[in-house]
Amino acid sequence: MTVPAPRTVGATALLVTPLSTEQDIFALRRHAKTIASAVGLDDREQVRLATAVSELGRDLLRPSAMTAVFSLQQEPPALRTLLQWRDDRAPGRESLTAITRLLPQTRYERAPGQPGHSGGGRIEIICAIPELAARDLKVEQVLALLESDGPASAIDDLQAQSRDLINALQEAHAQRDELERLNEELTETNAGVMALYAELSVEHKDVVERYGQEHELALALQRTFLPATLPQTPGVELAVRYLPAATTTEIGGDFYEAVTTQRGLLLAVGDIVGHSLQAAMVMGEIRHALRAYAAQDHLPHVLLEHLDRLLRLHQPGWTATVCIVLVDPGNARVHIANAGHLPPLLMAQDGEPRYLSEHGPLLGLGLPQPKAVSHSVEPGSRLVMITDGLIETRVSDLRDRMELLRAAVADGAEEPEALCSELVDTFGTDADDDIIVFTARLSLPGPARRGTG
Repeated sequence: MTVPAPRTVGATALLVTPLSTEQDIFALRRHAKTIASAVGLDDREQVRLATAVSELGRDLLRPSAMTAVFSLQQEPPALRTLLQWRDDRAPGRESLTAITRLLPQTRYERAPGQPGHSGGGRIEIICAIPELAARDLKVEQVLALLESDGPASAIDDLQAQSRDLINALQEAHAQRDELERLNEELTETNAGVMALYAELSVEHKDVVERYGQEHELALALQRTFLPATLPQTPGVELAVRYLPAATTTEIGGDFYEAVTTQRGLLLAVGDIVGHSLQAAMVMGEIRHALRAYAAQDHLPHVLLEHLDRLLRLHQPGWTATVCIVLVDPGNARVHIANAGHLPPLLMAQDGEPRYLSEHGPLLGLGLPQPKAVSHSVEPGSRLVMITDGLIETRVSDLRDRMELLRAAVADGAEEPEALCSELVDTFGTDADDDIIVFTARLSLPGPARRGTG
C-alpha cells in the first residue's frame, strides 16, 4: 500500500511505497510521472525518471519488499527519488548503465554488512527542478495530485508505456533525421569545405548525443515489456539472454515468456514480423495476452489460436511467430505448438540435440493451428529456444546456421546460464537484429518423482 511520507530532515517527503510485485512497479512508474509533472519537470525528464524507476524496480524486484521514497529537496530545488532495500540484491550492470546514461545524477550505494544484518543497498536519483517552477511550487498541490492518482488497470499502464515509447522514438528519429540531413549536405561539398564540416560537427555534437540518449530511453522502455523474473519450478533451471540490435537500427518485437500454469510450466519465444516502434507495441500486447490466456489453462495450440484471433482483431495486417513449450508437472514430457517460429532444440543428457520441428502457420493469417505434439524428456535434458537474430545473417544459409547451432549446443555447457553465454558469444557478435536465447534444464523435481517409474 502506498502512503504519504512523513517530513524528513532537509527535505519534504511526498510518498513512501513498498515494492514487492510487478503491479507495484506499474504503480511506481505512474506515481513517478505524476510527481515529476507536479514539480515542473519537462515531458522528457518525466519519462526518463518514470523509465528509470521502472527499469531498476523490475531488475531488483524480489518477494521481500524494497521501498521507494519521493521527496522535495529545498536547496538547491530538486526532486529526490530513493530506492532502498535491506537484503543482498544488487542492480544488474546493464540496467544501471542504461539508467545512468539517461540520468547521470543516479547514484548507487551498497550498505556495508554488519553482524546480524544482511547489508542492503540504495539508489538515489536527483532531478533538478527549474527555478521558475520551484518558485511557485506548493507541496499541498503535489500531494493533492498524488491523491487523485488512483489505481489503474494493467492495460492502462501498458498503454501509458506505449505512449511514452512512441514519444521517445519519434524524438530519437527526429534527431537522427536532422543529423543525417546535415551529414548529406556536408558530404556533397568539395574538399575545400572540410574545415566547415569539422566546425559544424562540433556545433551539432549535442544532436548526436541526444539521439543516443533517446535510443537508450527507447530500449529501456522496451525492456519493461519483458518479464521481470523467471518462475521457480522444481527440477527446472531457466536462463535467458535478451540483446537489442545495434543502436543504429530500429527496435524490434522479440519477446519471451515463462509462466506457471495448472497444466505445467509454459515457456514461449516469439517475434513480431518487422522492426519498428509499432512492432514493439504489438509485441507488448501479444506477450501480455499470452499471460492472460495461459492463466485460463488452455492447451498450447489453443493459446496460439487465441493470439491469432487477437492479432487479426486489434492489429490487422501484422503477423508474428510464436513457439510455445509446455512442460508437464514432473518434467517427463513436453508439448510443442509452433506458429512459424524457429524450432526448439532438445538434447538428452547423453544424446545428440534434435530440432522439434513440428509447426503451424504464422499468427495473424487466420489459418488453423495443428494440435500440440508431445515428446518424452529424459532427466537432465536441455531445451534451447531462440529468435532468428541469433543465427540469421544476410550471407549465410539458415539451414547451415541451424546446424552450427546444433553442434554448439552439443558441445556446450550443461548449466543453462553458461550455455546462454556461450551461444551469445559464438553467434551474437554485431547482430543486425534483436536476440533472445532461452535455455532450460529439466530434471527430476524431487521426492515426488522418485517413487514413480
